[in-house]
Amino acid sequence: MPAVDTAPTLIHFIDGQRAAQESFLQALVRIPSDNPAGDCAPHAEQTALLLKQLGVEANAYPVPQAQVQAHGMVSITNLVVREVFGNGGPTIALNAHGDVVPPGQGWQHQPYGGEVVDCAEHGPVMYGRGVAVSKSDFATYTWALLALREAARQGVELNGVLELHLTYDEEAGGDLGPKWLLDEGITTPDLAISAGFSYGVTTAHNGCLHLEVAVHGKQAHAAMPHTGADALEAATSVLQSLYAYRDTLARRRSATPGIETPTLTVGLIHGGINTNVVPDLVCLRIDRRMIPEETGTDVEGELRQVVQAAADAHAGITVAFRRIMLAVPLERLPGADRLIEPLQRHAGKLFGVEIPAHGVPLYTDARHYTQRGIPTVLYGAGPRTLMEARGHNTDENLRLNDLNGATKVVALTLAELLQSR
Repeated sequence: MPAVDTAPTLIHFIDGQRAAQESFLQALVRIPSDNPAGDCAPHAEQTALLLKQLGVEANAYPVPQAQVQAHGMVSITNLVVREVFGNGGPTIALNAHGDVVPPGQGWQHQPYGGEVVDCAEHGPVMYGRGVAVSKSDFATYTWALLALREAARQGVELNGVLELHLTYDEEAGGDLGPKWLLDEGITTPDLAISAGFSYGVTTAHNGCLHLEVAVHGKQAHAAMPHTGADALEAATSVLQSLYAYRDTLARRRSATPGIETPTLTVGLIHGGINTNVVPDLVCLRIDRRMIPEETGTDVEGELRQVVQAAADAHAGITVAFRRIMLAVPLERLPGADRLIEPLQRHAGKLFGVEIPAHGVPLYTDARHYTQRGIPTVLYGAGPRTLMEARGHNTDENLRLNDLNGATKVVALTLAELLQSR
Protein backbone atom coordinates (compact mmCIF):
# COMPACT_ATOMS: atom_id res chain seq x y z
CA MET A 1 0.00 0.00 0.00
CA PRO A 2 1.16 3.60 -0.49
CA ALA A 3 3.30 5.12 2.23
CA VAL A 4 1.05 8.21 2.20
CA ASP A 5 -2.68 8.39 1.47
CA THR A 6 -2.67 10.50 -1.69
CA ALA A 7 -6.27 9.68 -2.58
CA PRO A 8 -7.91 12.88 -1.27
CA THR A 9 -5.42 15.09 -3.13
CA LEU A 10 -5.73 13.16 -6.40
CA ILE A 11 -9.52 12.88 -6.31
CA HIS A 12 -10.02 16.54 -5.39
CA PHE A 13 -7.73 17.66 -8.21
CA ILE A 14 -9.37 15.43 -10.86
CA ASP A 15 -12.88 16.51 -9.85
CA GLY A 16 -11.83 20.17 -9.98
CA GLN A 17 -10.39 19.68 -13.46
CA ARG A 18 -13.38 17.84 -14.91
CA ALA A 19 -14.55 20.62 -17.25
CA ALA A 20 -11.01 21.21 -18.54
CA GLN A 21 -10.46 17.50 -19.17
CA GLU A 22 -13.72 17.17 -21.09
CA SER A 23 -12.92 20.25 -23.20
CA PHE A 24 -9.51 18.75 -24.02
CA LEU A 25 -11.13 15.51 -25.20
CA GLN A 26 -13.73 17.44 -27.17
CA ALA A 27 -10.95 19.31 -28.99
CA LEU A 28 -9.21 16.02 -29.86
CA VAL A 29 -12.41 14.53 -31.28
CA ARG A 30 -12.98 17.60 -33.44
CA ILE A 31 -9.66 17.09 -35.25
CA PRO A 32 -10.09 14.26 -37.83
CA SER A 33 -7.40 11.57 -37.84
CA ASP A 34 -8.93 8.86 -40.02
CA ASN A 35 -6.82 5.81 -40.81
CA PRO A 36 -7.14 5.16 -43.68
CA ALA A 37 -6.07 7.47 -45.23
CA GLY A 38 -3.71 7.85 -42.28
CA ASP A 39 -2.61 11.49 -42.49
CA CYS A 40 -2.16 11.72 -38.72
CA ALA A 41 0.72 14.16 -38.19
CA PRO A 42 -1.66 17.18 -38.08
CA HIS A 43 -3.56 15.63 -35.15
CA ALA A 44 -0.31 15.00 -33.30
CA GLU A 45 0.75 18.60 -33.88
CA GLN A 46 -2.50 19.95 -32.47
CA THR A 47 -2.37 17.53 -29.54
CA ALA A 48 1.12 18.74 -28.66
CA LEU A 49 -0.14 22.33 -28.67
CA LEU A 50 -3.07 21.43 -26.41
CA LEU A 51 -0.70 19.67 -24.01
CA LYS A 52 1.65 22.66 -23.99
CA GLN A 53 -1.26 24.86 -22.90
CA LEU A 54 -1.56 22.54 -19.88
CA GLY A 55 2.14 22.88 -19.11
CA VAL A 56 2.92 19.41 -20.47
CA GLU A 57 5.79 19.14 -22.96
CA ALA A 58 5.47 16.44 -25.59
CA ASN A 59 8.46 15.32 -27.63
CA ALA A 60 7.49 14.75 -31.27
CA TYR A 61 8.97 11.80 -33.17
CA PRO A 62 8.08 11.86 -36.89
CA VAL A 63 8.32 8.43 -38.49
CA PRO A 64 10.45 8.53 -41.70
CA GLN A 65 8.28 9.01 -44.75
CA ALA A 66 9.53 5.92 -46.55
CA GLN A 67 8.40 3.73 -43.64
CA VAL A 68 5.07 5.51 -43.43
CA GLN A 69 4.33 5.05 -47.13
CA ALA A 70 5.37 1.40 -47.04
CA HIS A 71 2.89 1.04 -44.18
CA GLY A 72 0.09 2.40 -46.37
CA MET A 73 -0.26 5.68 -44.51
CA VAL A 74 0.43 9.36 -45.28
CA SER A 75 2.04 10.77 -42.12
CA ILE A 76 2.78 9.66 -38.54
CA THR A 77 4.21 11.67 -35.69
CA ASN A 78 4.29 9.87 -32.35
CA LEU A 79 4.33 11.91 -29.13
CA VAL A 80 6.13 11.00 -25.91
CA VAL A 81 5.67 12.89 -22.66
CA ARG A 82 8.24 12.07 -19.95
CA GLU A 83 7.67 13.16 -16.35
CA VAL A 84 10.33 12.32 -13.75
CA PHE A 85 9.37 12.10 -10.08
CA GLY A 86 12.06 11.93 -7.38
CA ASN A 87 14.85 9.37 -7.78
CA GLY A 88 14.76 5.77 -8.93
CA GLY A 89 11.50 3.89 -9.15
CA PRO A 90 9.85 2.23 -12.15
CA THR A 91 9.27 3.69 -15.59
CA ILE A 92 5.60 3.26 -16.47
CA ALA A 93 4.28 3.84 -19.98
CA LEU A 94 0.69 4.90 -20.64
CA ASN A 95 -0.21 4.24 -24.28
CA ALA A 96 -3.23 5.38 -26.30
CA HIS A 97 -3.71 5.87 -30.03
CA GLY A 98 -5.09 8.89 -31.85
CA ASP A 99 -5.73 7.37 -35.27
CA VAL A 100 -9.34 6.28 -35.82
CA VAL A 101 -11.35 4.32 -38.36
CA PRO A 102 -13.35 6.48 -40.82
CA PRO A 103 -16.85 7.29 -39.53
CA GLY A 104 -18.92 5.86 -42.38
CA GLN A 105 -22.62 6.60 -42.85
CA GLY A 106 -25.67 6.55 -40.59
CA TRP A 107 -24.64 8.74 -37.65
CA GLN A 108 -27.28 10.53 -35.59
CA HIS A 109 -24.60 12.82 -34.13
CA GLN A 110 -21.81 14.63 -35.98
CA PRO A 111 -18.76 12.30 -36.10
CA TYR A 112 -16.39 15.18 -35.39
CA GLY A 113 -18.71 17.30 -33.26
CA GLY A 114 -17.81 16.15 -29.76
CA GLU A 115 -21.45 16.75 -28.87
CA VAL A 116 -22.39 16.20 -25.21
CA VAL A 117 -25.89 14.92 -24.42
CA ASP A 118 -27.31 14.46 -20.93
CA CYS A 119 -28.56 10.92 -20.36
CA ALA A 120 -30.93 10.16 -17.47
CA GLU A 121 -29.29 6.77 -16.86
CA HIS A 122 -25.61 7.48 -17.41
CA GLY A 123 -25.18 11.24 -17.02
CA PRO A 124 -23.44 13.32 -19.72
CA VAL A 125 -22.34 11.38 -22.82
CA MET A 126 -19.94 12.68 -25.49
CA TYR A 127 -20.33 11.51 -29.10
CA GLY A 128 -17.73 11.39 -31.86
CA ARG A 129 -15.35 9.20 -33.78
CA GLY A 130 -12.46 8.20 -31.52
CA VAL A 131 -14.09 9.51 -28.34
CA ALA A 132 -13.85 6.01 -26.85
CA VAL A 133 -11.22 4.34 -29.08
CA SER A 134 -9.01 5.81 -27.89
CA LYS A 135 -8.72 9.58 -27.73
CA SER A 136 -10.50 9.26 -24.39
CA ASP A 137 -7.33 7.86 -22.88
CA PHE A 138 -5.23 10.75 -24.14
CA ALA A 139 -7.37 12.63 -21.60
CA THR A 140 -7.36 9.87 -18.95
CA TYR A 141 -3.60 9.56 -18.88
CA THR A 142 -2.87 13.28 -19.21
CA TRP A 143 -5.00 14.15 -16.19
CA ALA A 144 -3.63 11.24 -14.18
CA LEU A 145 -0.18 12.71 -14.79
CA LEU A 146 -1.36 16.22 -13.87
CA ALA A 147 -2.91 14.90 -10.67
CA LEU A 148 0.34 13.21 -9.66
CA ARG A 149 2.22 16.38 -10.46
CA GLU A 150 -0.12 18.24 -8.10
CA ALA A 151 0.41 15.64 -5.37
CA ALA A 152 4.18 16.00 -5.73
CA ARG A 153 3.82 19.79 -5.54
CA GLN A 154 2.01 19.34 -2.24
CA GLY A 155 4.90 17.34 -0.84
CA VAL A 156 3.96 13.72 -1.59
CA GLU A 157 7.13 11.74 -2.25
CA LEU A 158 6.94 9.93 -5.58
CA ASN A 159 9.79 8.08 -7.27
CA GLY A 160 9.71 6.93 -10.86
CA VAL A 161 9.02 8.03 -14.40
CA LEU A 162 5.69 8.36 -16.19
CA GLU A 163 5.64 8.33 -19.97
CA LEU A 164 2.66 9.06 -22.18
CA HIS A 165 2.97 7.27 -25.52
CA LEU A 166 0.47 8.95 -27.85
CA THR A 167 0.75 7.05 -31.10
CA TYR A 168 -0.94 7.03 -34.49
CA ASP A 169 -1.06 3.69 -36.30
CA GLU A 170 -2.99 1.28 -34.07
CA GLU A 171 -5.68 0.89 -36.73
CA ALA A 172 -2.92 -0.28 -39.09
CA GLY A 173 -1.31 -2.65 -36.57
CA GLY A 174 0.89 -0.49 -34.32
CA ASP A 175 4.22 -1.33 -35.98
CA LEU A 176 5.00 2.36 -36.42
CA GLY A 177 3.55 3.34 -33.05
CA PRO A 178 4.66 1.56 -29.85
CA LYS A 179 6.82 -0.96 -31.73
CA TRP A 180 8.66 1.84 -33.54
CA LEU A 181 9.26 3.73 -30.28
CA LEU A 182 10.67 0.57 -28.71
CA ASP A 183 12.75 -0.38 -31.77
CA GLU A 184 14.28 3.08 -31.93
CA GLY A 185 15.27 2.98 -28.26
CA ILE A 186 13.14 6.03 -27.51
CA THR A 187 11.54 4.27 -24.56
CA THR A 188 12.39 1.35 -22.26
CA PRO A 189 9.53 1.09 -19.74
CA ASP A 190 9.27 -1.42 -16.92
CA LEU A 191 5.45 -1.57 -17.02
CA ALA A 192 2.77 -0.40 -19.43
CA ILE A 193 -0.92 0.42 -19.33
CA SER A 194 -2.68 0.71 -22.68
CA ALA A 195 -6.06 2.17 -23.63
CA GLY A 196 -9.00 0.16 -22.33
CA PHE A 197 -12.30 0.34 -20.49
CA SER A 198 -13.28 1.21 -16.94
CA TYR A 199 -15.11 -1.89 -15.72
CA GLY A 200 -12.50 -4.55 -16.39
CA VAL A 201 -8.74 -4.99 -16.55
CA THR A 202 -7.78 -6.63 -19.84
CA THR A 203 -4.90 -9.03 -19.39
CA ALA A 204 -5.02 -10.89 -22.71
CA HIS A 205 -6.44 -10.51 -26.19
CA ASN A 206 -6.62 -12.32 -29.49
CA GLY A 207 -4.05 -12.12 -32.21
CA CYS A 208 -4.91 -11.53 -35.85
CA LEU A 209 -3.61 -12.64 -39.24
CA HIS A 210 -4.67 -10.87 -42.42
CA LEU A 211 -3.79 -12.98 -45.44
CA GLU A 212 -4.43 -12.24 -49.11
CA VAL A 213 -4.97 -15.20 -51.45
CA ALA A 214 -4.67 -14.70 -55.21
CA VAL A 215 -6.26 -17.52 -57.23
CA HIS A 216 -4.76 -17.50 -60.74
CA GLY A 217 -6.39 -19.20 -63.73
CA LYS A 218 -6.44 -18.59 -67.47
CA GLN A 219 -8.87 -16.33 -69.28
CA ALA A 220 -10.95 -17.60 -72.21
CA HIS A 221 -14.00 -16.68 -74.24
CA ALA A 222 -17.21 -17.56 -72.41
CA ALA A 223 -18.35 -19.43 -75.55
CA MET A 224 -15.38 -21.81 -75.10
CA PRO A 225 -14.83 -22.02 -71.33
CA HIS A 226 -13.00 -25.35 -71.66
CA THR A 227 -10.04 -23.50 -73.21
CA GLY A 228 -9.45 -21.55 -70.01
CA ALA A 229 -8.96 -22.25 -66.31
CA ASP A 230 -11.76 -20.69 -64.25
CA ALA A 231 -10.26 -18.87 -61.27
CA LEU A 232 -13.71 -18.14 -59.82
CA GLU A 233 -14.68 -21.81 -59.87
CA ALA A 234 -11.47 -22.65 -58.03
CA ALA A 235 -12.02 -19.76 -55.62
CA THR A 236 -15.46 -21.18 -54.84
CA SER A 237 -13.84 -24.43 -53.76
CA VAL A 238 -11.34 -22.46 -51.69
CA LEU A 239 -14.19 -20.64 -49.97
CA GLN A 240 -16.01 -23.89 -49.22
CA SER A 241 -12.85 -25.33 -47.67
CA LEU A 242 -12.26 -22.17 -45.63
CA TYR A 243 -15.78 -22.26 -44.22
CA ALA A 244 -15.44 -25.96 -43.37
CA TYR A 245 -12.14 -25.12 -41.64
CA ARG A 246 -13.92 -22.33 -39.75
CA ASP A 247 -16.31 -24.91 -38.31
CA THR A 248 -13.34 -26.82 -36.86
CA LEU A 249 -12.00 -23.63 -35.26
CA ALA A 250 -15.24 -23.26 -33.32
CA ARG A 251 -14.30 -26.43 -31.42
CA ARG A 252 -11.09 -24.86 -30.08
CA ARG A 253 -11.82 -23.14 -26.77
CA SER A 254 -9.73 -20.60 -24.90
CA ALA A 255 -9.23 -20.90 -21.16
CA THR A 256 -9.04 -17.09 -20.88
CA PRO A 257 -12.27 -15.52 -19.55
CA GLY A 258 -13.73 -13.16 -22.13
CA ILE A 259 -12.22 -15.02 -25.10
CA GLU A 260 -14.06 -17.92 -26.68
CA THR A 261 -12.74 -19.45 -29.92
CA PRO A 262 -10.58 -18.62 -32.94
CA THR A 263 -12.51 -17.10 -35.83
CA LEU A 264 -12.16 -16.79 -39.59
CA THR A 265 -13.79 -14.26 -41.89
CA VAL A 266 -13.38 -13.74 -45.63
CA GLY A 267 -13.86 -9.99 -45.68
CA LEU A 268 -13.00 -9.00 -49.24
CA ILE A 269 -13.26 -10.65 -52.66
CA HIS A 270 -12.75 -9.27 -56.14
CA GLY A 271 -11.88 -10.58 -59.57
CA GLY A 272 -12.96 -11.31 -63.12
CA ILE A 273 -12.61 -9.36 -66.36
CA ASN A 274 -16.09 -9.17 -67.91
CA THR A 275 -19.34 -11.08 -67.97
CA ASN A 276 -18.36 -12.94 -71.14
CA VAL A 277 -14.82 -13.88 -70.09
CA VAL A 278 -13.64 -16.83 -68.00
CA PRO A 279 -12.10 -15.22 -64.89
CA ASP A 280 -8.31 -15.39 -64.76
CA LEU A 281 -7.84 -13.95 -61.27
CA VAL A 282 -9.84 -13.84 -58.04
CA CYS A 283 -8.41 -12.35 -54.85
CA LEU A 284 -9.63 -13.06 -51.31
CA ARG A 285 -8.65 -11.41 -48.05
CA ILE A 286 -8.94 -13.47 -44.89
CA ASP A 287 -9.11 -12.33 -41.27
CA ARG A 288 -8.02 -15.13 -38.90
CA ARG A 289 -8.28 -14.33 -35.18
CA MET A 290 -6.03 -16.31 -32.83
CA ILE A 291 -6.74 -17.12 -29.18
CA PRO A 292 -3.85 -16.70 -26.68
CA GLU A 293 -3.30 -20.48 -26.60
CA GLU A 294 -2.31 -20.34 -30.27
CA THR A 295 0.78 -18.25 -29.53
CA GLY A 296 3.68 -19.93 -31.32
CA THR A 297 1.38 -21.93 -33.60
CA ASP A 298 1.95 -21.72 -37.36
CA VAL A 299 -1.54 -20.38 -38.02
CA GLU A 300 -0.55 -19.00 -41.40
CA GLY A 301 0.93 -22.33 -42.51
CA GLU A 302 -2.25 -24.13 -41.49
CA LEU A 303 -4.37 -21.65 -43.45
CA ARG A 304 -2.17 -21.93 -46.54
CA GLN A 305 -2.52 -25.71 -46.50
CA VAL A 306 -6.32 -25.47 -46.48
CA VAL A 307 -6.29 -23.08 -49.46
CA GLN A 308 -3.64 -24.98 -51.43
CA ALA A 309 -5.42 -28.33 -51.08
CA ALA A 310 -8.65 -26.86 -52.46
CA ALA A 311 -6.89 -25.15 -55.36
CA ASP A 312 -4.90 -28.25 -56.31
CA ALA A 313 -8.14 -30.01 -57.21
CA HIS A 314 -8.49 -27.69 -60.24
CA ALA A 315 -6.32 -28.09 -63.34
CA GLY A 316 -4.47 -24.99 -64.51
CA ILE A 317 -4.95 -23.15 -61.20
CA THR A 318 -2.19 -21.70 -59.04
CA VAL A 319 -2.40 -19.67 -55.83
CA ALA A 320 -0.19 -16.98 -54.36
CA PHE A 321 -0.20 -15.72 -50.78
CA ARG A 322 0.63 -12.34 -49.29
CA ARG A 323 0.64 -11.61 -45.59
CA ILE A 324 -0.98 -8.24 -44.94
CA MET A 325 -0.58 -8.22 -41.17
CA LEU A 326 0.27 -10.48 -38.27
CA ALA A 327 -0.60 -9.36 -34.74
CA VAL A 328 0.31 -11.86 -32.05
CA PRO A 329 -1.97 -12.37 -29.01
CA LEU A 330 -1.47 -10.35 -25.84
CA GLU A 331 -0.31 -12.59 -23.00
CA ARG A 332 -0.36 -12.05 -19.26
CA LEU A 333 3.29 -11.82 -18.22
CA PRO A 334 4.85 -12.37 -14.80
CA GLY A 335 4.81 -9.04 -13.02
CA ALA A 336 1.48 -7.93 -14.46
CA ASP A 337 -0.12 -8.40 -11.03
CA ARG A 338 1.65 -5.20 -9.96
CA LEU A 339 -0.80 -3.42 -12.28
CA ILE A 340 -3.83 -5.71 -12.12
CA GLU A 341 -4.37 -5.81 -8.34
CA PRO A 342 -4.36 -2.05 -7.67
CA LEU A 343 -6.40 -1.27 -10.78
CA GLN A 344 -9.04 -3.79 -9.72
CA ARG A 345 -9.06 -2.57 -6.13
CA HIS A 346 -9.33 1.14 -6.89
CA ALA A 347 -11.85 0.64 -9.72
CA GLY A 348 -13.99 -1.63 -7.56
CA LYS A 349 -14.11 0.98 -4.82
CA LEU A 350 -14.81 3.93 -7.12
CA PHE A 351 -17.35 2.24 -9.41
CA GLY A 352 -18.95 0.06 -6.74
CA VAL A 353 -18.82 -3.17 -8.77
CA GLU A 354 -16.54 -6.17 -9.10
CA ILE A 355 -13.80 -5.49 -11.66
CA PRO A 356 -12.77 -8.67 -13.51
CA ALA A 357 -9.38 -9.38 -15.00
CA HIS A 358 -10.23 -10.89 -18.37
CA GLY A 359 -9.42 -11.21 -22.04
CA VAL A 360 -11.10 -9.62 -25.06
CA PRO A 361 -11.58 -11.02 -28.59
CA LEU A 362 -9.84 -8.03 -30.22
CA TYR A 363 -6.23 -7.15 -30.93
CA THR A 364 -4.40 -3.96 -29.97
CA ASP A 365 -0.92 -2.48 -30.17
CA ALA A 366 -0.43 -3.27 -26.45
CA ARG A 367 1.04 -6.57 -27.63
CA HIS A 368 4.22 -4.78 -28.70
CA TYR A 369 5.08 -4.14 -25.06
CA THR A 370 4.54 -7.74 -23.94
CA GLN A 371 6.63 -8.96 -26.87
CA ARG A 372 9.51 -7.05 -25.27
CA GLY A 373 8.84 -8.70 -21.93
CA ILE A 374 7.12 -5.62 -20.47
CA PRO A 375 4.12 -6.55 -18.26
CA THR A 376 1.13 -4.80 -19.82
CA VAL A 377 -2.61 -4.52 -19.23
CA LEU A 378 -5.40 -2.50 -20.82
CA TYR A 379 -7.31 -0.06 -18.65
CA GLY A 380 -8.89 3.32 -19.34
CA ALA A 381 -12.11 5.23 -19.87
CA GLY A 382 -15.20 3.51 -21.22
CA PRO A 383 -18.18 1.27 -20.44
CA ARG A 384 -18.14 -2.48 -20.01
CA THR A 385 -17.84 -3.45 -23.67
CA LEU A 386 -16.82 -2.09 -27.03
CA MET A 387 -20.42 -2.57 -28.17
CA GLU A 388 -21.70 -0.22 -25.45
CA ALA A 389 -19.20 2.41 -26.61
CA ARG A 390 -20.09 1.68 -30.25
CA GLY A 391 -16.41 1.64 -31.09
CA HIS A 392 -15.82 1.27 -34.85
CA ASN A 393 -19.54 1.92 -35.26
CA THR A 394 -21.95 4.81 -35.75
CA ASP A 395 -22.48 7.19 -32.83
CA GLU A 396 -19.37 6.15 -30.93
CA ASN A 397 -19.72 7.56 -27.43
CA LEU A 398 -18.15 7.95 -24.01
CA ARG A 399 -19.92 8.32 -20.68
CA LEU A 400 -18.09 11.22 -19.09
CA ASN A 401 -18.62 9.84 -15.58
CA ASP A 402 -16.50 6.88 -16.73
CA LEU A 403 -13.78 9.24 -17.92
CA ASN A 404 -13.73 10.91 -14.51
CA GLY A 405 -13.72 7.58 -12.64
CA ALA A 406 -11.08 5.91 -14.81
CA THR A 407 -8.77 8.90 -14.42
CA LYS A 408 -8.98 8.54 -10.65
CA VAL A 409 -8.33 4.79 -10.85
CA VAL A 410 -5.24 5.27 -13.02
CA ALA A 411 -3.91 8.12 -10.88
CA LEU A 412 -4.39 6.17 -7.63
CA THR A 413 -2.73 3.08 -9.12
CA LEU A 414 0.24 5.07 -10.40
CA ALA A 415 0.65 6.83 -7.05
CA GLU A 416 0.79 3.44 -5.35
CA LEU A 417 3.43 2.17 -7.77
CA LEU A 418 5.53 5.31 -7.44
CA GLN A 419 5.40 5.16 -3.65
CA SER A 420 6.20 1.45 -3.32
CA ARG A 421 9.47 0.41 -1.72
